[in-house]
Amino acid sequence: MSRPGQDARKPPRAITPAGSNGPEPRTPGFDQRMAARLVWLAVIRHVLRSRRFYERVAVAVIALRALRQMGQENRASAMARLAAWNKRELQRLERKAKQPARAVKGTGQMAHSRAPKDLAKVMDET
Repeated sequence: MSRPGQDARKPPRAITPAGSNGPEPRTPGFDQRMAARLVWLAVIRHVLRSRRFYERVAVAVIALRALRQMGQENRASAMARLAAWNKRELQRLERKAKQPARAVKGTGQMAHSRAPKDLAKVMDET
C-alpha cells in the first residue's frame, strides 16, 4: 500500500538536505539495462574476433560488387540498344522526308478540276 499523496508507481525517495551532493538514486530498471548492454558488448566483441564473421563479410562484399557490375553492364547494353534504335529511326525519318510527298489517290484531279458550272443551282436545290 502506498501512503496518501504518494504515487504508487514511483518508489519513495529519501529526503536530503538542499545542496547535498549525494549520488542520484538509481531507477528500478537500471541494473537490467546495464546488464543487457554488457551482454551486447560481449557479443559484439565475440563477433568481431570471429574469423567466420570476416569470411562472411568478404563473401558479401564480393557478391555485392558482382551484382553492381552486372547492373552497370545491363544498363550499358540497354543504352547501346536504345542508341542504335534511335539512329535507325532518324535515318528512316530522313529517308521519308527526302521522298516526294505521295498524294492520296484522286487528290491530284480534285486540285486541278474546276467547280462545275451548275454548282450554284445544285446548291440552291438542297
